[in-house]
Amino acid sequence: MFVPVGSEGKWPVLQAQVHSVERTSDSLDRTIVLVTLLLLSLGIMMVHSASSVVSAAKFHDPFFYAKRQLLWALLGIAAMFWLSDFDYHRLRSLAPKIAVLSFVFLGAVLIPGIGAVRGGSRAWLGIGSFGIQPSEFAKLALILFLAHLLTDYGDRMSSFRRGLLPPLLIALMAVGLIMLEPDLGQSVVIMGTAILMLFVAGARMRHLGMLGGAGLAAFAGLVAAAPYRLDRVTAFLDPWKYPLKEGYQIIQSLYAIGSGGLLGLGLGNSHQKFLYLPEPQTDFIFSILGEELGFLGALTVLFLFGVLVWRGFRIALYATDIFGTLLATGITSMVAVQVLINIGVVTGSIPATGITLPLLSYGGSSLTLMLTGIGILLNISRQAVYPAKIKMNDAK
Repeated sequence: MFVPVGSEGKWPVLQAQVHSVERTSDSLDRTIVLVTLLLLSLGIMMVHSASSVVSAAKFHDPFFYAKRQLLWALLGIAAMFWLSDFDYHRLRSLAPKIAVLSFVFLGAVLIPGIGAVRGGSRAWLGIGSFGIQPSEFAKLALILFLAHLLTDYGDRMSSFRRGLLPPLLIALMAVGLIMLEPDLGQSVVIMGTAILMLFVAGARMRHLGMLGGAGLAAFAGLVAAAPYRLDRVTAFLDPWKYPLKEGYQIIQSLYAIGSGGLLGLGLGNSHQKFLYLPEPQTDFIFSILGEELGFLGALTVLFLFGVLVWRGFRIALYATDIFGTLLATGITSMVAVQVLINIGVVTGSIPATGITLPLLSYGGSSLTLMLTGIGILLNISRQAVYPAKIKMNDAK
């Protein structure tokens, strides 16, 4: 049963009552498995549909991106099911080593000759024809380390200097290295996830509010310091004023979503993928999905993500220990924050940040690390203790 951080023993009567109806699952959360596989299958189909024109033009193979995505998906599924049977408690002793390794990768990617530049960012480590994005690895590594660190903090979280500041500085170190690539989107996801974990760990709302204000000020400063980021904000505020420059991508995205109507144009029948919407298989795959499957299809995908996030936080609620609660919170928050940012960008609700849609967008690093995180979440669910369903006849 979940007990809030620092509150052990405060409600013995309540704990005794709940204990009488608890049950241990000892099996996979089938809902998460089903939703994950549904989103993954849809993602592979959408990657093929969205990228077929680009693939044929670049590589003379309309299945080029889809075949790679399928390969990464199979590797990710294998990792997911293996980790679902790997006791997550064993990860705690590995967390510091994994965190150090992630910082080494983040530093290595900044070295010319080692880090590869793609899309204007030195964010990749090239291995043959494949590339690994260390910032994706860093997200999960930081979640593991923060869960490890915060587990023993307890009442210290009420203090800014002794509780909130140390884990915050670690998160900011990772963000600082990622911003040197530069990659604002991944930085926002990491900070959003870290703040939610700090909240669950018992940080004061006043401290988190101050942190949020400082974060907004820092975000404004980062935008003002880089012309291309300022262009993105300008395009966000009025994309139609710059239809052929900064506003082009968001306008094409809105055209795609709008032309889908209620039921869509049909799978594979997108018009915007014909080189109108740049790289439609990555950050803007939701636009193509909305065009081909319509409002109902897009709503179904959002519903599936909602179920995934709900089940994730439910696992966090009923985890048997603080480490499991914080780990499940971090993984689920990472998914939720990334989905919200991506959907916000493609619908023109927030400025472009370059964040993929989990399980749907093309990208080996993003896909395998997301499935790895879900595998850990599934193992936490196997050990969680849930309230048993009480029949009315038994209650009488």
